[in-house]
Amino acid sequence: MLNTGKNRIIAATLAFSGTITIPGLHKFYLGQPIWGIVYVILSWTPIPRVASAIEFIWYLTQDQSTFDRYFNVGISRAKVSPLGNNQVESVANALRELDALRQEGLISEYEFEQKRRRMLDHI
Repeated sequence: MLNTGKNRIIAATLAFSGTITIPGLHKFYLGQPIWGIVYVILSWTPIPRVASAIEFIWYLTQDQSTFDRYFNVGISRAKVSPLGNNQVESVANALRELDALRQEGLISEYEFEQKRRRMLDHI
Protein backbone atom coordinates (compact mmCIF):
# COMPACT_ATOMS: atom_id res chain seq x y z
CA MET A 1 0.00 0.00 0.00
CA LEU A 2 1.34 3.44 -0.92
CA ASN A 3 1.77 5.68 2.09
CA THR A 4 0.79 9.16 0.93
CA GLY A 5 1.07 10.81 4.31
CA LYS A 6 -1.30 12.88 6.38
CA ASN A 7 -3.51 15.50 4.75
CA ARG A 8 -3.43 18.98 6.27
CA ILE A 9 -7.06 19.74 5.39
CA ILE A 10 -8.34 16.51 6.96
CA ALA A 11 -6.32 17.24 10.11
CA ALA A 12 -7.77 20.77 10.24
CA THR A 13 -11.31 19.46 9.72
CA LEU A 14 -10.90 16.90 12.51
CA ALA A 15 -9.44 19.58 14.80
CA PHE A 16 -12.41 21.85 14.07
CA SER A 17 -14.84 19.00 14.74
CA GLY A 18 -13.14 18.61 18.12
CA THR A 19 -14.43 22.03 19.11
CA ILE A 20 -18.00 20.76 18.65
CA THR A 21 -17.94 16.99 19.19
CA ILE A 22 -15.25 14.71 20.62
CA PRO A 23 -11.91 16.54 20.87
CA GLY A 24 -8.71 14.71 19.98
CA LEU A 25 -9.73 12.89 16.82
CA HIS A 26 -7.13 14.88 14.87
CA LYS A 27 -4.45 13.65 17.26
CA PHE A 28 -5.32 10.03 16.49
CA TYR A 29 -5.29 10.82 12.76
CA LEU A 30 -1.86 12.47 13.03
CA GLY A 31 -0.37 9.47 14.82
CA GLN A 32 -0.33 10.96 18.32
CA PRO A 33 -2.59 8.53 20.20
CA ILE A 34 -1.36 9.52 23.67
CA TRP A 35 -2.42 13.12 23.06
CA GLY A 36 -5.69 11.88 21.59
CA ILE A 37 -6.40 9.96 24.80
CA VAL A 38 -5.51 13.01 26.90
CA TYR A 39 -7.93 15.13 24.86
CA VAL A 40 -10.71 12.55 25.29
CA ILE A 41 -10.09 12.18 29.03
CA LEU A 42 -10.19 15.96 29.49
CA SER A 43 -13.19 16.39 27.18
CA TRP A 44 -15.39 17.41 30.11
CA THR A 45 -13.24 20.56 30.46
CA PRO A 46 -12.91 23.37 27.90
CA ILE A 47 -9.13 22.83 27.59
CA PRO A 48 -9.10 20.31 24.70
CA ARG A 49 -11.77 22.26 22.81
CA VAL A 50 -9.71 25.45 23.00
CA ALA A 51 -6.57 23.51 22.03
CA SER A 52 -8.43 21.96 19.08
CA ALA A 53 -9.53 25.41 17.91
CA ILE A 54 -5.96 26.71 18.11
CA GLU A 55 -4.63 23.68 16.24
CA PHE A 56 -7.35 24.08 13.60
CA ILE A 57 -6.09 27.61 12.89
CA TRP A 58 -2.47 26.45 13.05
CA TYR A 59 -3.03 23.67 10.49
CA LEU A 60 -4.80 26.06 8.11
CA THR A 61 -2.24 28.85 8.33
CA GLN A 62 0.92 26.80 7.90
CA ASP A 63 2.18 25.87 4.46
CA GLN A 64 2.32 22.26 3.27
CA SER A 65 6.08 21.89 3.75
CA THR A 66 5.83 22.91 7.40
CA PHE A 67 2.96 20.48 7.96
CA ASP A 68 4.97 17.73 6.25
CA ARG A 69 7.98 18.46 8.44
CA TYR A 70 5.87 17.92 11.58
CA PHE A 71 3.50 15.14 10.56
CA ASN A 72 4.83 13.38 7.45
CA VAL A 73 8.31 12.48 8.65
CA GLY A 74 9.47 9.28 7.02
CA ILE A 75 7.38 9.73 3.89
CA SER A 76 9.48 9.71 0.75
CA ARG A 77 10.77 13.25 0.52
CA ALA A 78 12.44 12.68 -2.84
CA LYS A 79 9.40 14.19 -4.54
CA VAL A 80 9.51 17.26 -2.32
CA SER A 81 13.23 18.05 -2.22
CA PRO A 82 15.58 15.74 -4.09
CA LEU A 83 19.11 15.77 -2.72
CA GLY A 84 22.26 15.47 -4.71
CA ASN A 85 24.91 12.91 -3.87
CA ASN A 86 27.11 15.66 -2.40
CA GLN A 87 24.46 16.62 0.15
CA VAL A 88 23.81 13.04 1.19
CA GLU A 89 27.53 12.41 1.48
CA SER A 90 28.05 15.53 3.61
CA VAL A 91 25.26 14.48 5.98
CA ALA A 92 26.77 10.98 6.19
CA ASN A 93 30.17 12.47 7.01
CA ALA A 94 28.65 14.73 9.65
CA LEU A 95 26.92 11.72 11.21
CA ARG A 96 30.22 9.82 11.32
CA GLU A 97 31.91 12.76 13.05
CA LEU A 98 29.03 13.03 15.49
CA ASP A 99 29.31 9.31 16.27
CA ALA A 100 33.03 9.73 16.88
CA LEU A 101 32.28 12.49 19.42
CA ARG A 102 29.81 10.18 21.16
CA GLN A 103 32.29 7.31 21.26
CA GLU A 104 34.95 9.60 22.74
CA GLY A 105 32.49 10.65 25.44
CA LEU A 106 32.41 14.29 24.39
CA ILE A 107 28.64 14.24 23.90
CA SER A 108 26.01 12.13 25.64
CA GLU A 109 23.90 9.45 23.99
CA TYR A 110 20.88 11.76 24.29
CA GLU A 111 22.69 14.66 22.58
CA PHE A 112 23.88 12.33 19.85
CA GLU A 113 20.37 11.06 19.17
CA GLN A 114 18.87 14.57 19.11
CA LYS A 115 21.49 15.88 16.67
CA ARG A 116 21.27 12.73 14.53
CA ARG A 117 17.50 13.12 14.19
CA ARG A 118 17.85 16.80 13.26
CA MET A 119 20.37 15.93 10.56
CA LEU A 120 18.23 13.14 9.17
CA ASP A 121 15.16 15.41 9.14
CA HIS A 122 16.97 17.67 6.67
CA ILE A 123 17.33 14.85 4.16
